[in-house]
Amino acid sequence: MNHLDLTGHFLLSMPGMMDPVFSKCLMYVCEHGDQGAIGLVVNRPIAMNLSTMLEEVGIRSSREGFEKIPVYFGGPVEMGRGFVLHEPIGEWQSTISVNSGLGLTTSKDILESISAGGGPERLLIALGYAGWAPGQLEHELSQNAWLSTLASTDILFDLPPEERLPAALRMLGVDWASLSEFSGHA
Repeated sequence: MNHLDLTGHFLLSMPGMMDPVFSKCLMYVCEHGDQGAIGLVVNRPIAMNLSTMLEEVGIRSSREGFEKIPVYFGGPVEMGRGFVLHEPIGEWQSTISVNSGLGLTTSKDILESISAGGGPERLLIALGYAGWAPGQLEHELSQNAWLSTLASTDILFDLPPEERLPAALRMLGVDWASLSEFSGHA
């Protein structure tokens, strides 16, 4: 049986998405396999920045600019847990390789390295994640809850959060206003 693997893809919520948690959401799929899927919402900054997060976990830093790095709502599961999506992968205590260039780390050592000036070049920090049971994401895709496309690290790391979903839609050649909230099958 061929298994759909959306690791390293964006999921774009369709206009008919009734769950307010995922309405107008751009999700990055970090892992997708027989055990289900894990993703991070990448277009919803919260009222916290890296400087505040470091302070809350007891990491001191004299470096400046961390107040300009937002922390994101990653999803409704384990919202007190931090996730760092980063490039390059690096060597951290708890990192999974998402693809050949991106890593997802949950250990505190990456924050310590960032505070000391040695962390990854590009990063996105989120609290919480979105999770799907085996077959759940495939079912949601069959119900037209999401569009999917191969992710772009430029969109992920370089664009402001409010520009990420429209940019991902443009990659697909789609305009948000032209999408219907109703689905059909021919």
